[in-house]
Amino acid sequence: MRILVTGGTGQLGRPVVERLRAAGEDVRVLSRKAGPDVVPGDLRTGRGIDSAVAGVDVVVHCATDFFGRETDFARTLVEAARWAGGPHLVYVSIVGVDRVPLGYYRSKLETEEFLAASGLPYTIQRATQFHALVRTLFAGASRLPVLPVPRLSFQPVDVRDVAGRLADLALGDPAGRVADFGGPEILAAAELAQAVAEASGRRRKIVSVRVPGETFRAYAGGGHLAPEHLDGEITFRQYLAEQADAGVLRYRKR
Repeated sequence: MRILVTGGTGQLGRPVVERLRAAGEDVRVLSRKAGPDVVPGDLRTGRGIDSAVAGVDVVVHCATDFFGRETDFARTLVEAARWAGGPHLVYVSIVGVDRVPLGYYRSKLETEEFLAASGLPYTIQRATQFHALVRTLFAGASRLPVLPVPRLSFQPVDVRDVAGRLADLALGDPAGRVADFGGPEILAAAELAQAVAEASGRRRKIVSVRVPGETFRAYAGGGHLAPEHLDGEITFRQYLAEQADAGVLRYRKR
């Protein structure tokens, strides 16, 4: 099977490519950055997209945009896919895009709706927040002597677990929007913040606080969680331990 992975050099795209190649598939990697074994193309301008999509059976769309152009990227991809005979499009979205009033989430939901109306065969997989994002949320604040954290929970998931799921979907039939994919644990923000502080070699007092606003109310209500889908295998603490072993986290004497 010939498969194109957009954003194939990114945080999620890279392990998707690895999984598919390990399965013996013929994989093209689309990226704006030149590099070995990369098909150059730019979803912002459309440059190189027609050539990248030509002849493929499946497109796994991992490229994303945080500045409101998510649907524009998808539109460029869909136009090229139509000319290429209509390959199966696999799109990764986020759990809660229809419940949390965040700008980036709204763009993800708009893109889901666009793909569903495109007339092309498609599969949409929503996943909970990645481990790296959750770590980043608390890493900077962990330097404070007292660490205030919002009174809500997260369900972090490892990109390798999500990549395995996307690879399976790419090798299957188009399925529309499939069941959400969540991390193996739902943990309070205070627990996650403490884990990040400890992994960095720091002891911090954690204080849970209420945060006003519609978006945080949606988070506090669990709009971004998938409690019925504890699908991932790699826990947040396992991820932090791996990061520490790799030297990403700095240890300090307590």
